Amino acid sequence: MPRAKSVFPTDPIILEWAASLCGAGRSPLSISAYIGDLELFGAFLAGAPVNESPHGKLWPRLSTATTRQVRQFVQELTGTRGYKPSAIRRKLAALRSFYGFLGRVRKREDNPAADVGRPVRGKLTPSVLNEREASILLRTSPEYGVQWLKSRDRAIMEMLYATGVRRAEIAALNVEDVDLESRTMRVIGKGRRQRLVVFNQTTADALRTYLGVRPRSLDSALFSGRTRRRLSPRHVWEIFNRIYKTSKLRVKASPHKLRRFFAVHVLERGVSPINVQELLRHEGPPATQVYADVSSEHNKQLEVSG
Repeated sequence: MPRAKSVFPTDPIILEWAASLCGAGRSPLSISAYIGDLELFGAFLAGAPVNESPHGKLWPRLSTATTRQVRQFVQELTGTRGYKPSAIRRKLAALRSFYGFLGRVRKREDNPAADVGRPVRGKLTPSVLNEREASILLRTSPEYGVQWLKSRDRAIMEMLYATGVRRAEIAALNVEDVDLESRTMRVIGKGRRQRLVVFNQTTADALRTYLGVRPRSLDSALFSGRTRRRLSPRHVWEIFNRIYKTSKLRVKASPHKLRRFFAVHVLERGVSPINVQELLRHEGPPATQVYADVSSEHNKQLEVSG
């Protein structure tokens, strides 16, 4: 199936706002999501059909939206469109950011999204892969005839499993960011913040094997594709998805589920939630506490079954 083309915003004020987000260090994935949220609101204001793509169009009513219209938008997302509270919270965050920007550039005096209540965040119970399921994924061989690509995919899977790093963080790695002797790598996360991540010997071995067959013609990017260009976060997802489908695993899995597995795994081995928060670069304790709760529940189940 051909990949859908990315559609960039054409509305000048949206582009100006997106540039400010980029300058503030927001990740490309976050900016893209925020743009989509704002365009969705623009389409709502214009009365565009729900099934019509809002991307890449001009939405002049955005600059004059009222608090009442923001509330109506939230009501429609909650009711007719059936969005989850977490998705609505992000869309409201995008609107607050956009109208805050308009205030800073003196194009608007108020923020119509500021006083709109966010949906209550329910207690999250994220599904987490168990060790057997994660092991099946890691034992599944990438279906490639080219050895360096097969070794690349194996190294990526081991890294996802053993470090809890995000797809975008893996894609951004350069060769010089990785030290096989100390088994550490310098990761650039959200907001361009750097941290040092430790990985296990299995990951070090997989990386060493990959670097041994990696074409010398590649640039500084640690992971590249057939075209010799740096992998994108989406490419990392596609690599994972190919291996997941080959594995015939019967539970749903994703790179983020391996991140969850890592979080629960280290919590169960006595690492404090504060340290896990630092390892994963969660923006606050609540995100890490979710995995602490899952870890606690999992340990209770093990005690009962034992």
